[in-house]
Amino acid sequence: MSSSRRLVITVVAADGLYKRDIFRLPDPFAVVTVDGEQTHTTAAIRKTLNPYWNESFTVNVTESSIIAIQIFDQKKFKKKDQGFLGVINLRVGDVIDLENGGEEVLAKDLKKSNDNLVVHGKLIVNLSTNVSAATSNSATPAAAASGPSRAHRSGSGSTYGPSHSAQIPTSNPASNALAVSAAAVSSAAAVSSAAATPSASNPPTPVSVNHPSSSSFNAFEDQYGRMPPGWERRVDNLGRIYYVDHNTRTTTWTRPSSNFNQNVQNANLQSNTELERVRHHARTLPGDRHSPADPTASGMSNSSHSPAPSANAVHMMATGTTTVGLGDLPPGWEQRYTPEGRSYFVDHNTRTTTWVDPRRQQYIRMYGPNAASATIQQQPVSQLGPLPSGWEMRLTNSARVYFVDHNTKTTTWDDPRLPSSLDQNVPQYKRDFRRKLIYFRSQPAMRILPGQCNLKVRRDHIFEDSYQEVMRQSPQDLKKRLMIKFEGEEGLDYGGVSREFFFLLSHEMFNPFYCLFEYSAHDNYTLQINPHSGINPEHLNYFKFIGRIVGLAIFHRRFLDAFFVGAFYKMLLRKKVGLIDMEGIDADVYRNLQWTLENDITDILDLTFSAEDDKFGELVTIDLKPNGRNIPVTNENKKEYIDLISEWRIHKRVEEQFEAFITGFNELIPQELINVFDDKELELLIGGIADIDVDDWKKHTDYRGYTETDDVIQWFWKCIRSWDSEKKSRLLQFTTGTSRIPVNGFKDLQGSDGPRRFTIEKAGEINQLPKSHTCFNRVDLPPYKDYETLEQKLSLAVEETMGFGQE
Repeated sequence: MSSSRRLVITVVAADGLYKRDIFRLPDPFAVVTVDGEQTHTTAAIRKTLNPYWNESFTVNVTESSIIAIQIFDQKKFKKKDQGFLGVINLRVGDVIDLENGGEEVLAKDLKKSNDNLVVHGKLIVNLSTNVSAATSNSATPAAAASGPSRAHRSGSGSTYGPSHSAQIPTSNPASNALAVSAAAVSSAAAVSSAAATPSASNPPTPVSVNHPSSSSFNAFEDQYGRMPPGWERRVDNLGRIYYVDHNTRTTTWTRPSSNFNQNVQNANLQSNTELERVRHHARTLPGDRHSPADPTASGMSNSSHSPAPSANAVHMMATGTTTVGLGDLPPGWEQRYTPEGRSYFVDHNTRTTTWVDPRRQQYIRMYGPNAASATIQQQPVSQLGPLPSGWEMRLTNSARVYFVDHNTKTTTWDDPRLPSSLDQNVPQYKRDFRRKLIYFRSQPAMRILPGQCNLKVRRDHIFEDSYQEVMRQSPQDLKKRLMIKFEGEEGLDYGGVSREFFFLLSHEMFNPFYCLFEYSAHDNYTLQINPHSGINPEHLNYFKFIGRIVGLAIFHRRFLDAFFVGAFYKMLLRKKVGLIDMEGIDADVYRNLQWTLENDITDILDLTFSAEDDKFGELVTIDLKPNGRNIPVTNENKKEYIDLISEWRIHKRVEEQFEAFITGFNELIPQELINVFDDKELELLIGGIADIDVDDWKKHTDYRGYTETDDVIQWFWKCIRSWDSEKKSRLLQFTTGTSRIPVNGFKDLQGSDGPRRFTIEKAGEINQLPKSHTCFNRVDLPPYKDYETLEQKLSLAVEETMGFGQE
């Protein structure tokens, strides 16, 4: 019989465990058993399918010893199946030479037990005969409980116990993959417990993380290259790894390499930022159009000369009786010229620009209730602002004004700039964003007050300075003409500077770096409130500030370069959220809840009317209704449960933060006025309407059941090309959940499970509407028989439905 030897077993990590409970992640722990006698247990790692333990145990073995390592879910350990997640069995003599000594790293597939439960994933184990070295480099098993998975709160942030050493060779791909999971787990724990505590007068500071110093972590760094100075790896609450550059206070999904070139990165960042800025400045609303000659539209907002007419001063062509006033311009006016030689006019009294000569007056024959009586009234051409795009004003032979809509080839007596028909409860009103916008902007509460609101900020401290400047002003002061001044820069704000201000500020205040907002589970460019924002004790003050900024942008007709999950816009409108809104928050939870709704759950799901929430390392049970934790979910009451859990995950969980936000928002935008819009229109009002490149869209589209040459596909793209920007944006909302286009175009479109190209699938009957699947950027398009039917059905789906299967 072979002699007994000492062996160090290090249970490093598991990867890709099976998610047996559809509503929660497991709390995995490992049980190591040698010859059925010696037993050791790791700590449980909460809520993960990729646990990292890195715990070492010293045992006595022979060559014929059998090592069994089983994985269980701690939360279900007392259940019938004990939360079994898999097992590996090793015969010592088959995997390591005890006589000659050494070390082996094994990546083994987890196996089923006798009850034949579904099992997924791998387990990484390190075996070593070098007992003294392993002991000197690792904590005792008892200390493991205070290792990377157990964070200790302190006034200055978080501290972590030492992690155990596992000498992982960089040549082993499987161990490297698990090292990634290891880094992710320790980083996730750090994010949830590390805290900065700014005062009420200071901006939220970035969360700091102290990583454990372990051999496995170093092996990971050696394999993939060490992080450049000032960089940090983090994991969000959805388990996605992202990287923080403390040098520029930015975040990215792309890991910087070991030969990272800061100049190249800065150049790429500057290029992407410039592209975003151009697209941001090009965003418009119906009736607002930038002139190609407008220097502010290309970022030239801080030049010493005044800009050419901005989006608020677009050339309006109108036929009618006019007369040109001779002589000097009115006091405070100045005539200037664009580089192309076109003249425009600057009104220094109101700090606006226009193409229209202020000396040019228009005579309009105004009809009263009795059409037989008419009066001649003189008024400036620009008094009502420009006509919407595609409209023209004409006169009849009797000098009565009428309006031509070249978009629909119709005429009307009603001035489209006046909300005369908004009180009529007709379908046209419900979907006419332009008319709602005219009505919204015509209300007394939306008129700019006399005087100026001066905000002076530093570009490199725009969040901090804006917080100080905006919060010291009263809501009435913020409704005065907005004048932005960047410290150390010359130039007057005739619109371009404030556009730049909102662009830069939206990039900063919505940065996940500050833990106030986070990217949604759906993609990496739509935002939602971070439920863990309380890590900053002053977070409610900042949410009120951000609410003011969003309201300020709407009031002063500026756009934010930020887009939120669909449910957020519903919450702004005080609409009830439900299961359908869960898809944009967490696609996995949405699918699980949908399955529960459609299937018999008797003896399948073990649920109560409660939810679990992670409060900075402490798992707290939340009752969804009084005594909910003791009320089981049954087939009869599951609909109520689904409604309550959806509302909690979407709204109740962040209710405190949202109420602070809406308080600041309503100080500038009355709730009754914003309610004129629906949630899709509200997204366009805040972020503007993008100029969508249909060629880029088509180039990065996949087809299922169709080919690019099929008539239906040809008609689809023909239809989209015929639509205006607003309708294209609505189609993008319908199919992807947001009108936001990634910086690099449609090739970077994201789905709920990573990069996901826009897809058109052949599905449905010809009498049905197209259906959308926003998690997958997919539209189900029936095989319509002609172009007219396709255009009618697609328009109806985009304008009239919520996008999920209406017929």
